Amino acid sequence: MNITCQDNLELLKTIEDNSIDLIYIDILYGTGRKFKDYQDLKPIKSDIEEHYIPRLKEMYRVLKDTGTIYLQMDTKINHWIRCIMEDIFGYDNMRNEIIWYYNTAPRKKLDFGKRHDIIYRFTKSNNYTFNPIREPYSKSAPRGYAKEKYYHQDGKVIGDVWQMNILGQNDKKERVGYDTQKPKELIERIIKSSSNEGDLVADFYLGSGTTVVVSKELNRRFIGCDINPRAVELTKKRLE
Repeated sequence: MNITCQDNLELLKTIEDNSIDLIYIDILYGTGRKFKDYQDLKPIKSDIEEHYIPRLKEMYRVLKDTGTIYLQMDTKINHWIRCIMEDIFGYDNMRNEIIWYYNTAPRKKLDFGKRHDIIYRFTKSNNYTFNPIREPYSKSAPRGYAKEKYYHQDGKVIGDVWQMNILGQNDKKERVGYDTQKPKELIERIIKSSSNEGDLVADFYLGSGTTVVVSKELNRRFIGCDINPRAVELTKKRLE
């Protein structure tokens, strides 16, 4: 277990080149809001670039050539982040723009309700770890599908739209009282698809600690980092 409370840029500078198999980061979204647990960045392009460019360059350096990085955000800064990632990781190494579609959103009077996050998936090369995740066919699947050329008996490979619920405010099973906590189901899908048992998974915006908790459950090694002492304390309690 490697859980540290410090600026993630300082930690990244101490990590060896090409040493991490999978990075998942639920980044600062650029809302400008003061949450209970952290201050978000303002949606100012120069501020976003100043914060993320040096950190993402370091993440590129420490990620293995066979590795994958996932960055989660909403639509406030995703256009800037994608350009930064294409400059650092390469346009051809952008694998997916995953849409996490969830079940609730604030009501809007003059806009469509916002009901999704964006998760960018990038690699460093064409030789990367990928384990297809399958889901059952719908009831409308043709009979005898298991024997057909285009069907697999274990179900179809999921696409880039992931529909799953966010954590409800009264979710006693998972909620730990940390702002913007993500469901274990979401992180489990990422870890299973882009790493294998024994691989090293890193989360440099640790938050509630879900990434390292799921990593431990799936027999992955892990690194977690957050500048907020409460995030680190909460994560260590969850790991116990």
